[in-house]
Amino acid sequence: MTDETQRTPDSAAKPRRLPVTDLSLVVLIGTSGSGKSSFAREHFAPTQVISSDYCRGLVSDDENDQAASADAFELLHFIVGKRLAAGRLTVVDATNVQPAARKQLVALAREHDVLPIAIVLDVPPGVCAERNRSRPDRDFGAHVIPRQHRELRRSLAGLEREGFRKVHHLRGVAEVAAAEIVLEKRWNDLRDRTGPFDLVGDIHGCRAELETLLTRLGYRLTRDDQGRPVDAEHPEGRTAVFVGDLVDRGPDTPGVLRLVMGMVAAGHALCVPGNHENKLGRAMGGRQVTVAHGLQESLDQLAAEPEEFRAEVRAFMRDLVSHYLLDGGRLVVCHAGLPEKYHGRNSGRVRSHALYGDTTGETDEFGLPVRYPWAEEYRGKALVVYGHTPVPVASFLNNTICLDTGCVFGGSLTALRYPERELVSVPAEQEWYAPVRPMLTDAPGAREGRPLDLADVTGRRVVETSLHGRISVREENAAAALEVMSRFALDPRLLGYLPPTMAPSATSRREGYLEHPEEAFFAYRADGVRQLICEEKHMGSRAVLLVARDPQALEKRFGLAGPGAIWTRTGRAFLGDRQLTAALLDRVRAAAERSGLFAELATDWLLLDAELLPWSLKALELLRRQYAAVGAAARSALPEVLAALERTGARGIDGLAELTERHRRRVVDAEAFSDAYRRYCWPTEGLRGVRLAPFQVLAAEGANLAVRPHDEHLAWIDRLVAADEQWVDEQWVDEQPVDEQEADERPTEQQSAAQQSANRQRSADRQRPEPLLRATGRLLVDTEDEASIAAGIAWWEELTAAGGEGMVVKPLASLVRTAPGEGRPGGLVQPGLKVRGREYLRLIYGPDYTEHLGALRQRALGHKRSLALREYALGLEALDRLAGGEPLWRVHEPVFAVLALESEPVDPRL
Repeated sequence: MTDETQRTPDSAAKPRRLPVTDLSLVVLIGTSGSGKSSFAREHFAPTQVISSDYCRGLVSDDENDQAASADAFELLHFIVGKRLAAGRLTVVDATNVQPAARKQLVALAREHDVLPIAIVLDVPPGVCAERNRSRPDRDFGAHVIPRQHRELRRSLAGLEREGFRKVHHLRGVAEVAAAEIVLEKRWNDLRDRTGPFDLVGDIHGCRAELETLLTRLGYRLTRDDQGRPVDAEHPEGRTAVFVGDLVDRGPDTPGVLRLVMGMVAAGHALCVPGNHENKLGRAMGGRQVTVAHGLQESLDQLAAEPEEFRAEVRAFMRDLVSHYLLDGGRLVVCHAGLPEKYHGRNSGRVRSHALYGDTTGETDEFGLPVRYPWAEEYRGKALVVYGHTPVPVASFLNNTICLDTGCVFGGSLTALRYPERELVSVPAEQEWYAPVRPMLTDAPGAREGRPLDLADVTGRRVVETSLHGRISVREENAAAALEVMSRFALDPRLLGYLPPTMAPSATSRREGYLEHPEEAFFAYRADGVRQLICEEKHMGSRAVLLVARDPQALEKRFGLAGPGAIWTRTGRAFLGDRQLTAALLDRVRAAAERSGLFAELATDWLLLDAELLPWSLKALELLRRQYAAVGAAARSALPEVLAALERTGARGIDGLAELTERHRRRVVDAEAFSDAYRRYCWPTEGLRGVRLAPFQVLAAEGANLAVRPHDEHLAWIDRLVAADEQWVDEQWVDEQPVDEQEADERPTEQQSAAQQSANRQRSADRQRPEPLLRATGRLLVDTEDEASIAAGIAWWEELTAAGGEGMVVKPLASLVRTAPGEGRPGGLVQPGLKVRGREYLRLIYGPDYTEHLGALRQRALGHKRSLALREYALGLEALDRLAGGEPLWRVHEPVFAVLALESEPVDPRL
């Protein structure tokens, strides 16, 4: 029984430090009146303590109603189970003097793979009785406390046998008063270690290959006086992490151990045990084991080493921890894989799974156990890196990766650079050990991730984002999004991003304006953002483009061959015509190739955010039914009404002047309304007339580019536009007549009028190709410079006076977060604020909206701003997961959430 302090008289009690694991079930044991509740209140948070008395009160309104005890303990066990499942330290405040009561609690701890810890408050019965006498609600009878005390004394010797991993026995009132709870981190909790890491797969005694791999990763080896490597350190402070199975089968198990043990001792590496270390350690400790699977080679090699070294090996293997949580819990390292429910837990079951994995109970044709494919069902947030089962090539599967690429069997030794997610391998020098079973190409590491599951998106969802915390999706909104996704959206393998909505600037107080740039400038200045970029707002439809360098590149990365895809804000294919889609994507691909963007970004695909023009290309039916109909009706009816009013007024009838003037304004407004939407509509034929205005390069292979400064994006876009214009020029030159007959037929003074007319017709038929890509105008604004602000306002006025929609004001740095300060909570800053022109707003609020500015200025923007921030964070989360090579369901989770949030009730005019 663990008991660090010997018994002392109450008057001379020494301070007691009671170590308690930070995730454990603490069971207080003591008779009624021993002070358990007071002890719990003093040493633990109120939410951590589950009291039987409190539960009794919950079910009966009387904490002392012993008739309600059965229901009370059923409730207590339920609450304890929920807390342990959530990974919370939990303290049970009950007498717990009977073995049956403790048995249920130990079983709960085992069920949830946490340590049960007992704290015994062994207070004399007389003290307990006196305390109970001072409480009139505790009239249990004189026999109760002596009986409880006898049961307590009988229990003391067997608490560890019952399953308690630690037992703290406090003897007397003074020891209880002098006790101090000391929370200890779990041995596997290294979440404060953030890396970067180099995770190394199963080595199996292949020391030479390990040296080569470490050298390639940039580590500098240190050797002893015999030339043997005893340490390796990375000049940039990276930490190596070994996933176990250092030993057996290979040519130099002692050499591998010497190097890895030296690195761990120097703080340059971490190591978890493999099943081979576990077996070798038992064999070296004199335990009876079956000598097989390369164990004999290790025993023979270690027999030639000094006893001092063998003792160090035994101690090293004995102290290895089953698995580690690293990088804030985002990385889990173990030997054979670990489902999420076991991460950070401590139990024999967890250790067994980490060492050996789980099996189906079957054996294959080689007599080896069939492994349960846990990784195919894994849905955890942490990346799990493991080994154990050899695979030909390491690859990601549902946010897991197996790094055992069979070095000892003639394969390779593989490392994963984290967080870069870059794989580095070196080939084996030879086949050191013949495998019993060939490495199968359908092993878990060589398969694609699991398909999407309905359970991933139905019901109320909570999506964890790195920038905005937990974002909730209501069940009804998820149902609406599911309808769109299942019936109308693109193949989800291509749908790696949906763009967020954008909030408008604060309502302007300027006469005649609903929106004005100065509100956007001042809002960003209040957030501490000095450098802004104002971008021309193209009046088209939002489009996301996935552009592939070739069909094979798309299939390799996204599992679907083709030129790419173009989709709307709701994930639907933008153009119904596949040939037109392919032609447009081919032009963008050619521009990206010609501009060198593919090569510069080291990618075979690009994800672009853009506006596709004209507006009528997508919204033709909307224009006909809503805007054109309103304009036509107003232009038809209002002039007649105005004429009638003017005729009536001319006859001298009083009281019509104000009404007549109002209708004159309405006629002008109706014409302005029609002029507004006509600016954004024009006929198209194929690609002729179509314009694409990209404004952001969202992602490329291995990179979320959306967080880069906006001037970098626009510089990339300018190169694409220039490359497209160059392509147009070259096509036009190529299409000009070059043979002598055509040259002679060009209009000249000597040619007849008929010849000239024919040649003009031929030139008209041979139209010059049009540029597809359109640049985005921009202007930098300094919010601390009044002249710069004035220039920004003037530019907006110029754009809108020429018929433009307006502009979007963005922080130049793109992603901006603020710390909490006076008057602001801190957090994400709006990624952009749209400032729309007066004439464009006629389309949104109606032809005569300027007559109602007073009412419109009362519009509420809070929900729209919240929605914009949440969707922005989800979009960046999706791009992070896409760039990180995470499985489809992980990428699709925030994408689906963006679509679901679009069902929230927000004024669509904002």
